[in-house]
Amino acid sequence: MLLRFPRNAASLFFITAVGTTLFIGELSTSKAASDVQFNTDVLDLKDRSNIDLSQFSRKGFILPGAYTLAIDLNANTLPERQIHFYPAENNVNESVACISPEMVEQFGLKETTLASLTWWHNQQCLNLDSIKGMEARGDLGKSALFVSIPQAYLEYSSPYWDPPARWEEGITGALFDYNLSLQTLQQNGAGGGSGTNLSGNGTTGANFDAWRVRADWQSRYDRRSGNNHESGTRSWDWSRFYAYRALSKLGARFIMGEDYLSSAIFDSFRFTGLSLVSDDNMLPPNLRGYAPEVSGVAKSNAKITISQQGRIIKEVQVAAGPYRIQDLDSGVSGNLDVRVEEQDGSVKQYQVSTATIPYLTRPGQVRFKTAVGKPSDWKHRVDGPMFATGELSWGVSNGWSLYGGGIGGEDYNALSVGVGRDLLAFGAISSDVTLSQAKVPAQDTQRGGSYRLSYAKRFDQTGSQVTFAGYRFSDSGFRSMAEYLDARDGDITAGRSKEMYTISLNQQFESLNLTAYVNYNHQTYWNQPANDRYDFSLSRYFDLGRFRNLSLSMTAYRNKFNNTHDDGMYMSLSLPWGASGTVSYNGSYARGDNRQSVSYYSRVGDADSYQVSTGVARQGADLSGYYTHNGTLAQVNTSASYREGQYSALGVSMQGGATLTPKGGALHRSNIMGGTRMLVDTDGVAGVPVGGYGNPVYTNRYGNAVVSDVSSYYRNSVRINLDKLADNVEASQSVVQGTLTEGAIGYRKFKVISGEKAMAVIRLADGSAPPFGATVLNIKNQETGIVNDDGSVYLSGINAGDSMTVRWNNAEQCKISLPKNLPENMMNNLLLPCEEIASL
Repeated sequence: MLLRFPRNAASLFFITAVGTTLFIGELSTSKAASDVQFNTDVLDLKDRSNIDLSQFSRKGFILPGAYTLAIDLNANTLPERQIHFYPAENNVNESVACISPEMVEQFGLKETTLASLTWWHNQQCLNLDSIKGMEARGDLGKSALFVSIPQAYLEYSSPYWDPPARWEEGITGALFDYNLSLQTLQQNGAGGGSGTNLSGNGTTGANFDAWRVRADWQSRYDRRSGNNHESGTRSWDWSRFYAYRALSKLGARFIMGEDYLSSAIFDSFRFTGLSLVSDDNMLPPNLRGYAPEVSGVAKSNAKITISQQGRIIKEVQVAAGPYRIQDLDSGVSGNLDVRVEEQDGSVKQYQVSTATIPYLTRPGQVRFKTAVGKPSDWKHRVDGPMFATGELSWGVSNGWSLYGGGIGGEDYNALSVGVGRDLLAFGAISSDVTLSQAKVPAQDTQRGGSYRLSYAKRFDQTGSQVTFAGYRFSDSGFRSMAEYLDARDGDITAGRSKEMYTISLNQQFESLNLTAYVNYNHQTYWNQPANDRYDFSLSRYFDLGRFRNLSLSMTAYRNKFNNTHDDGMYMSLSLPWGASGTVSYNGSYARGDNRQSVSYYSRVGDADSYQVSTGVARQGADLSGYYTHNGTLAQVNTSASYREGQYSALGVSMQGGATLTPKGGALHRSNIMGGTRMLVDTDGVAGVPVGGYGNPVYTNRYGNAVVSDVSSYYRNSVRINLDKLADNVEASQSVVQGTLTEGAIGYRKFKVISGEKAMAVIRLADGSAPPFGATVLNIKNQETGIVNDDGSVYLSGINAGDSMTVRWNNAEQCKISLPKNLPENMMNNLLLPCEEIASL
C-alpha cells in the first residue's frame, strides 16, 4: 500500500531513509517486473535483516480487497464509498479499482459518452480504456481514489457548481429550527407601565430520501400592565404544512400541500394542492434570478418582521440605523408586509412590492411552472374554486424569449403573453399583457387588462447597475386572483392595483470612492390612497490627514402607507479605531424625534461583536448597546436602550436549530428555516472547529456538528480550522466538498486522531523489535506511527488504556496496550510490550 508520512519531526529519519531507498530501488527496477528492488545497505541500521518494505515493493500497488475511500474527480471531492480492488485481468501483480455503475452516475458524463462505455468483471466495473485519457489511482494514505477524466466528456461545471449527476439527496433525519425574540419595555412617569413581548417562528420536519416534509409555525405572547390593569394575549399557529422534492432531470421542484403560487407573471396567492415549478436555484449561479430585499432605517434597536398573507417569512433584530435585508428567498413574490417594532414601544408598518427582472430564458431552454388546487387561508381553510395554472418561457434565440401562461377556474380566468429581448450593451427588457375575467357574487362580470414593462442592465464602464426597473398599469376591470378572492369574501378594504413604478439602482463612482443606492416604489389603487416608499443612500470612503479609511454615509427615506407618513434621514461619520474597532458619529432626523450620538463598534474574536452608543435626543439623553454572538449552538443578539425620564428596554433574540439523524445529531446555528445543512462527524472527537463560509462551530461530545451556512445546488466546502485545532488533535483530512439538493441533510466524516504524542519503544515477547517500516494502527484503524530503527516510534493519538496493533508483512502481528496512567513527561520513551495476536 502507499505510505502516508506522519506530520512529526521524529519521523524525519525514517522518511529520509525510505526516500533514499525508494530512489535507489527505482534505479534497480527491471522493465519485465513491477517489483522494486531495494538496496538496504545504504540504511544505517543496527539490524539490516529486520526490515519490512513490502508495502513499497510495487509502485502504487494496493492489495485486492474493499476499501472505504473518498473519490477525487478532477480535484473535486465526492462522498466516500466502498471501492473494490481486483487483480488486473492481464497482470495478477497489479490491482485495478472497480468503478461501479453507481459511481459513474455521479461523474456527470455526457449522454454520448455514457452510451460508449464498456465493462468488465461481470459488467460491474468500468473499463477505463472506454474513455480516452481517463485514469484512476488509489491512495490509501490519503484515503482517496483519484480519478481524472478529460473535461470534454463531462457535463458543464464551474468552480462552485456541479451538474445534476453529482447532487446529493442527503441522509434521513429530523430537524427543528427556531427564531425566538424577547423584548421588555419599562415606561417611566405618571402614565408609565411595562410590557413584555415574546415571539417566535420556525420550521420542523423530516427528510426521507429525496422527500422533505415540513411544518412552519409561529407564536406570539404579549403582556401589558399599568394603571392597576394587566392584559395579555397569546397565540400559536401552524402556518403551513407541505412536502416537496427535487426533480433534477426536469430542473424542477414538486410540492404538495399548502403553498404560495410561484410565478413571474401572475400575483402570488395561497392555495392547497400540487405544483411543479422550474427551480432557478438549480441553474449555475450566474443564471439565477432576482431575490427581493427590504431596506429602511431603524430609529433605535428594533425588531423587523417580514410577512406575507399572515405567514412570517423572516424576523430579525437590528441595531439603530439603516438596514438592508437581502437574504430572502428568490421565490418570494407579491406584496410583503414589513413591521418595525422599536425598543421604545413604537411600531411602524409598510409594504414592499416585489418586482421581477426581465423574463429571459437561455437559448433552447424551456422553463415552466404549473399548479392545481384550491385557494386557502393561513388557518388551513380551503375557500374558493378549483383552479389550474401554468406558464412557459422559451429561449427562441440568443436575443429573444417568448413567455406566457394562464389561470383557469370556475369563476376566474386569466391569460398572459409576453416577449423578452436581450439588448446586449443596452441591457434586457421584457413586456407582457395579462387579461382577466372574474365573476364576483352580486356584481357584474369584471373584465380587464394589466400591462407591464421591465428593464435591467449593468453598466460596467460607469459602475452602474439597474437591478430592476418596471412599470405596470391595470385598468379598473382587471382582477388578479388574490383581488378576486378578496372581493369574493367581501373584503372591501383590500386594494385593487392601478399603477406601480419601481426601480432599484446602484451607482459606483470609483474615482471618488463614492457609492449611491436608490430604491423607489410607487403604488396607486383604484379604491384606496396611494403608497410611496423610497430609500436613497450615499457612502464614501476617504482619508483625512493622518486618519485613513474614514467613511461618510447618508440615508434618506420616505414612507407613505395607509395615509400615514414616515420621513427621515440618517447620517454617519466613522473612522477605524484600534485593531478592530470603529468610532462613529450618528445623527438621525425624523418627524417628532431627532437624535445625535457617538458610537463605538468592535469585534471580539471571530464570533462576537458589540456596539455601544450614547447621545442626546429631543426628549432627553439616551444610552444603547447591541451585542451579537455567533455561537456553535445558536446565534444570539442582545440589545438594551435607555432614555432619560422616559423608558428602558431590553431585547434578546436567538436563532438556532436541532438536527437528528441515524448517524448522529447536534444543536446548531440556523440560517434558513428548514434549509440545507451538513452534518459533520469527526470520529468521536469533541471540540474540533469545523465550518463553511461563516464562523466555525465546534463538535459536541459525540464528535458531531451541523454546519448550516451551506447553499442548495452549490458546491460547498466544509473544512477543519487547523489554526484553532487543539494540540492533541491531528486531522489527516481537513476539507470536504459536496453539492446538496434543497433541504438536504448532508453527511461527511473527517478522519481525526485525538490523544497525546510521545516517543515510544516497542518490544516483542522475545525482546526483539518489530521490523523497520512496520505501521502502528489504533482501534479505529488509523495510522498513528511508523516503526523506525530498533523499535523506536513517534506515536500520536495516545489515550490512557487504549490498545493499538502493529502491522507488517501485510498482516496485524501484535497488540500493544497503553498505560492506564500516562506519565506526566510524555517526551520520555514509553516502553510498550507487544503481544502476538496469535497468542491472544
